[in-house]
Amino acid sequence: MLRVLSLGIEKCAHRLASVASFLNFFIYTTLLCGILPEDIMYSSMKEIKPGRFILIDGIPCRVVELDVSSPGKHGAAKMRVTAVGIFDGMKRTLLKPSSADIEVPIITKKKAQIVSVTENIAQLMDLESYETYEVPIPEDLKAAMKQGDEVEVMESMGKRAISRVLGGGN
Repeated sequence: MLRVLSLGIEKCAHRLASVASFLNFFIYTTLLCGILPEDIMYSSMKEIKPGRFILIDGIPCRVVELDVSSPGKHGAAKMRVTAVGIFDGMKRTLLKPSSADIEVPIITKKKAQIVSVTENIAQLMDLESYETYEVPIPEDLKAAMKQGDEVEVMESMGKRAISRVLGGGN
């Protein structure tokens, strides 16, 4: 009877260890990486088109180019996706079967007003919550940004970036 009881305790300890490792992984991804389950949804690779957003290595990217190759008689079609990071501008590629699922970031677009502009950083005020924050200015928008103008800000996975200048505010 004691032998059966000790085997049961060992199995429970093993299950508890696997649950603990899962919780550690979940805490790492949510707290350190800033990725929350509500920031991501899933889509089929077949639905991806240029201009849409996907996650490559945990970074939100805009799809620039899409190539589909069909190897041989019994092979599955593969898709090569070339995308540019929203926040860092780096080019990334992804190769997956066309039947696979892919992570898609949830991106919100908000309007903000420029409070002040320094060399590379703009201080913005959200027009809905009146929260102020600082965002780096993209190279192509530096000349068009003036104090008081409204801009469109893309927000995803805890990061923000200016996408375009909307025009004069006040």
